[in-house]
Amino acid sequence: MDSINQFIDRVKQLLQNRLLYISILGIISAGILMIYTFDRVIMPAYTNYNEGVTVPDLTKLSLDEAQTKLEHIGLRYEILDRRAHSAYPADYIIDQSPSPSQIVKPNRKVYLTVNTDTQPTVVVPEVVTMSLTNARIQLENSGLEVGVISMESGRFRNTVLRQSVSPKDTVAQGTVVDLAVSDGLGDEMVQVPDVVGLSHHEAQQKILEAGLRIGQFTYQPDRDAVPNTVLSISPDRGELREGRAVDLVLSESYDAQEVDEAGAVTDDDATPPDPDDLDQIDGVEENNNNEGEEEN
Repeated sequence: MDSINQFIDRVKQLLQNRLLYISILGIISAGILMIYTFDRVIMPAYTNYNEGVTVPDLTKLSLDEAQTKLEHIGLRYEILDRRAHSAYPADYIIDQSPSPSQIVKPNRKVYLTVNTDTQPTVVVPEVVTMSLTNARIQLENSGLEVGVISMESGRFRNTVLRQSVSPKDTVAQGTVVDLAVSDGLGDEMVQVPDVVGLSHHEAQQKILEAGLRIGQFTYQPDRDAVPNTVLSISPDRGELREGRAVDLVLSESYDAQEVDEAGAVTDDDATPPDPDDLDQIDGVEENNNNEGEEEN
């Protein structure tokens, strides 16, 4: 108990000491001063704050002239790419990044594209049997350009049939490659298969195996056929050019009961009443009416 009281007394004496508050205030002030100095003095000196260099226009200059100009204003350079350009002499600047007139930090690196007197070469990829989209991507990624695209007869639509530059040839970068692409229509005439009565899946397989394409689907109610059974096709006979489309008419479930516009339910399978039965009903109704009049 005495030790607790002594501890409390010491705490009270410490809190009443002015030196404690002066020390805390000094620590806070020193922290603020350090943060201010770091932000306003150290970091600006390290990052060259408020200093900037205007990037000059280096295009149409030789590499030596560009190097001298950049070193004079405190910038560096790096050759990013070498390309062949007929409008520039060899070792002249074609392009640069950052672009001219931009403000950058001192000692910043400027990336240069330099003209070369030797044309870079690439190996032509094989794009035959590829789709037109994939062929275009392959050629452009190889540094080639897609030229004239002509359509020719072929079974598989938008598939490359021929290329003007042979695969694996070494050519100049930027060479134009023309492509011949299939229009989806072959040269041969094929027989239209008989698929009436088959299921949708079976009919589709037979049509594709014959070298034809699947066209449009339409559905028609049918009482007897299983749903998705082929009822008819168009064209339904003869021969077609390879790759042509065949349209299918498929069955769908048929509901025997139909609701008319007034909301009454009619049964299409109902048997109409016999005329003799209708005469008997009319006779009974007349007798009932006569009996009612006599009572009155």
